[in-house]
Amino acid sequence: METYTPTAEGGPLHGYRGETAPASTSRIPTGLTIALSRESGARGGSIARRVGRKLGWQVVDQELLEFLSQDEQALQELPADARRWADERLDQLLRAGVLSNDPGIMALSRAVLLLGSQGEVVIIGRGAGYILPPATTLHVRVISPEAERIAYMAQWLRLTAEESSREVRRRDSRRSEFLSAQLGCASDEPYPYDLIVNSARLGEEASAELIAKAARGKLLGLQPAAAVAPRLPSE
Repeated sequence: METYTPTAEGGPLHGYRGETAPASTSRIPTGLTIALSRESGARGGSIARRVGRKLGWQVVDQELLEFLSQDEQALQELPADARRWADERLDQLLRAGVLSNDPGIMALSRAVLLLGSQGEVVIIGRGAGYILPPATTLHVRVISPEAERIAYMAQWLRLTAEESSREVRRRDSRRSEFLSAQLGCASDEPYPYDLIVNSARLGEEASAELIAKAARGKLLGLQPAAAVAPRLPSE
């Protein structure tokens, strides 16, 4: 199987390690996953990449996740029990009516679950925090006042203020519609999240450090049940 290496996110992809996968895992999921939701223009993608660098974890954005969901061989090197767990979890979500039975959404959700089965990954968007088990997922929402987001988007995409305002609202609306239609949830409901970070107040670096610290703390809480040693860098 051909081995790929991501260019911007850093670290090998699950299923693309270029090494023999372990025969089995003692517990599924075997580690912690960060699922990062963000308002458009809140710099969630940049913050996620900073978090990935701090923890030494892989970062999977929407484009990469879509690719993995469409390539049946992409994650096949994972242990058989990881694939079995992902299929069982997917079936549970479907039977509970949490997940749409759209084939594309099921494929995307399975890719999220396969990545989450191994942990040590930051997944950006696509409702990952609603798909993965809360106990082994740090569900984060990155927010920022609309005026700040419009200004950032205007600079990033070289748009006028009016164009940027339309783009921010279009993206927010599209993401909200996706979550509502496919997962039956609302992104602005605060209670599903472990942590909500205002990037306008904290900036990218402090936001990323706060998320990394929260991940370290939640992972430590998993240790007695998971019976696995944390592989996080020390502060």
